[in-house]
Amino acid sequence: MAHQIKAKTFKESIYSMEGISRKTVEEHLKLYNGYVNKYNEVMQKLEGVDKSTANQVYSDLRSLKVDLTFAIGGVKNHEIYFSHLGGKGGNPNGSLLKAIEANFGSFENYIIDLKQSGLAARGWVWTALDLDYWYLFNYLGDAQNSFPVWNAVPILALDVYEHAYFIDHGAVRAAYLEAFVKNLDWNEVAGNYETALKRLKA
Repeated sequence: MAHQIKAKTFKESIYSMEGISRKTVEEHLKLYNGYVNKYNEVMQKLEGVDKSTANQVYSDLRSLKVDLTFAIGGVKNHEIYFSHLGGKGGNPNGSLLKAIEANFGSFENYIIDLKQSGLAARGWVWTALDLDYWYLFNYLGDAQNSFPVWNAVPILALDVYEHAYFIDHGAVRAAYLEAFVKNLDWNEVAGNYETALKRLKA
């Protein structure tokens, strides 16, 4: 039986953010739900695909499996993204703040690097904990399925596709990045960090 997933629901505060409108959130969630549906559709099609024709140039198996990574990337990236929005911004504290300061020099340096990475990326930025070398880093990617680093756990996801900000800010991505930071729920990010640490210590 094909593996299937269900779309998650997110806290109500994401609909009343400063600088990211309800309209943007509603339209953005439609895209997220679309990724969920496409993941389920592709998984069902894989159940009946003719594997005997597998080929690296073109085959149904190759096409479905490549597109599956884009769909599940869209699901997971957006679930991280929406789970830590709807907060009051400010600063993190505790072990997350200490880790940020140790890896970036200061929280202010981290935010600068996050925003600059957001200007440089074509699709996403992820703050991730590398479980092999035990450090935090802001990675960027150009597509839903381009997170490039094995054994690094994303604790923060920043969507910089135009659909995330064009309704509210037009082409001014920098204004959206300011709004994103102002609406972060650092408790959620800290929870992601603690979960990643547990994997590190396992």
